[in-house]
Amino acid sequence: MSTRAALLVVGDALLDHDICGRVERLAPDAPVPVVSDTRRATRPGGAALAACLAAADGRPVTLVTALGDDPASATLRRLLAGRVHLVELPLTGSLSSKTRVLADDRPLLRLDDGDGRTLESTRQACQAVAEASAVLVADYGRGTADALRDPLADAAARVPVVWDPHPRGRQPVPGVRLATPSSSEAQAFARRDGEARPGGELHAAAQDADRLVNLWRAASVAVTLGGRGALLSHGGTPLLVPSPVTAEGDACGAGDRFAATAAGLLADGEIVETAVRGAVHAATRYVAEGGAGSVSVTPDPAAGPAETEPTDDALRTAARVRAAGGTVVAAGGCFDLLHAGHVALLQAARRTGDCLVVCVNSDASVRRRKGGGRPFVPVADRVRVLRALECVDAVAVFDEDTPERLLAELRPHIWAKGGDYARTPLPETPLVESWGGQVVLFPYLDGRSTTGIAERAALTPSTTTPARRRR
Repeated sequence: MSTRAALLVVGDALLDHDICGRVERLAPDAPVPVVSDTRRATRPGGAALAACLAAADGRPVTLVTALGDDPASATLRRLLAGRVHLVELPLTGSLSSKTRVLADDRPLLRLDDGDGRTLESTRQACQAVAEASAVLVADYGRGTADALRDPLADAAARVPVVWDPHPRGRQPVPGVRLATPSSSEAQAFARRDGEARPGGELHAAAQDADRLVNLWRAASVAVTLGGRGALLSHGGTPLLVPSPVTAEGDACGAGDRFAATAAGLLADGEIVETAVRGAVHAATRYVAEGGAGSVSVTPDPAAGPAETEPTDDALRTAARVRAAGGTVVAAGGCFDLLHAGHVALLQAARRTGDCLVVCVNSDASVRRRKGGGRPFVPVADRVRVLRALECVDAVAVFDEDTPERLLAELRPHIWAKGGDYARTPLPETPLVESWGGQVVLFPYLDGRSTTGIAERAALTPSTTTPARRRR
């Protein structure tokens, strides 16, 4: 895999807190919900979240932001240590932080603290912008983008600049490669408040995007539409990039995920259309995997990003979806030489629920089932390929001949199998039904099989001449 390009993130960092718990009653002294069994989490927010998400993609990230001497700034420094390179600007006041109170992962209210703003630019920050090969501006209306506006305008004339605007901030500098307002932000920036909006959301978003391309003198504007995807305009007829699947979950930070992915892909040399498509897919997956709550950070400055086993990730994904009232779908198999039949089954299975967990036979399990010459592809590569499919939310590996033990941990609502099992008793059926789950068969795509592909490949004569052995 090629090395991913470096990215400079410029913007206002925040410190985010979540207090999550259960609500089962109202308080006796007021008609307000009582949140019990709480758990607390703290993570980077604003431009700091965008920087962490870009770094999680495997690219070097530098964050230019304002921090002070207050406790919130100190906490954020610890959270960012080892993840991104910090270039600090002076901060007046204390770092802005927000605290969300959630019941069963649904927000009840938000508390905002801190009124800090960026005081001024520095020579080091200006140099970082001047030397950047790609820039993401994550503007949260607290002055960082304003302090570096002239260097950012120069950067937009020579390298890809993605600008994620904020209603309390200024418009992007002229020449940005891509601006990424939400639909409500686009409406406000395009000054359409109170104006009739015929034709529905898409028509209005297209008009807003077209106006902003001209107003901002931007190369392109992508209006994000939540679960519907994004509308990309270069001025004129727009391109709708729909979400690959319907994802229900915590959308906090989805805009940062979208902008960070788009900026990273542009840094890698992709065209805007490809970058927006990748950003829509990344934001959809981000929401499906739990949103901001899935961003794993630790206040220990010596700790790096945690490595997770695929099975652990699958169990967490299933638990999150089940806790939110969603439907967990699981499918299983060897998936050796992934082919169109596999993909058709997985796509159909994902459409029946809110997440799809794929249970994969380990190499030893495949050998016992298929013989000594299998698998053709080791399990690490099979997991990687499956995870790359947009319809797959998580992958788990099992070492037994059948996946009953793993299914008992996942407890899916639906166990998906191909139609070729229609007349074959499935040993896992009683187990799935024991917790109220359902085994569902999907039509089999005829003529596709791993064995058939391998046999045809073995019979195909070589068209190349073997190289002469060196003496």
